[in-house]
This record gives sequence, structure tokens and C-alpha cells, in this order.
Amino acid sequence: MHTRIPILFTQIPVEEPQEMRETEKGEEKRHAALHSEKVMGDRKVFFLDLKQNERGRFIKITEEVRGHRDTIMLPIENALDFLEALQNLMEIEAEMD
Repeated sequence: MHTRIPILFTQIPVEEPQEMRETEKGEEKRHAALHSEKVMGDRKVFFLDLKQNERGRFIKITEEVRGHRDTIMLPIENALDFLEALQNLMEIEAEMD
């Protein structure tokens, strides 16, 4: 039997820009989120932020579990390959039941 965990997709209103601080040559740079999404699961929350810096656009993916956060940065030029791999995994998982 195939069991799915309910996941809720919501768009996060970005009233105040979410910022990532980086230091370069002693200067503080800020990168505001161009767009944000939030995915809520059973005990996890995922934040997906589309951002841009001097090297280009990227997706910041943050997982929060019980107050602990882990983050990966996905360059936008790799996003379609990442999405395709994720879709392949979902198709394989659906065939397993």
C-alpha cells in the first residue's frame, strides 16, 4: 500500500526582504529573496528562496526540523537537472508499491 505524507505548498508574502549576509573585502552585502515558497510536511518545514548575487541566481533550500536548520544553495543553471532527478525519484517510488 502506498502512503503519502500530506504536504502543503504556500507562498510566503515577502513584506520585509529576507536577507543573506556575505562579507567581501570587509563590506557586508545583502541578497534579498526575489521570491519565496514554503513547503510544510509532518514535522519538517522547507523554505525555498530564489535569490541573486554577483555570480547569478540561485535557489536557497532550507530544511527546518525541531528548530535545527540545514541549507543548500542550488545554482539556477542546475535547477532543471535537479527537478528532473527529483521527478525520476518520485516516479520510481510510485512504481514500488
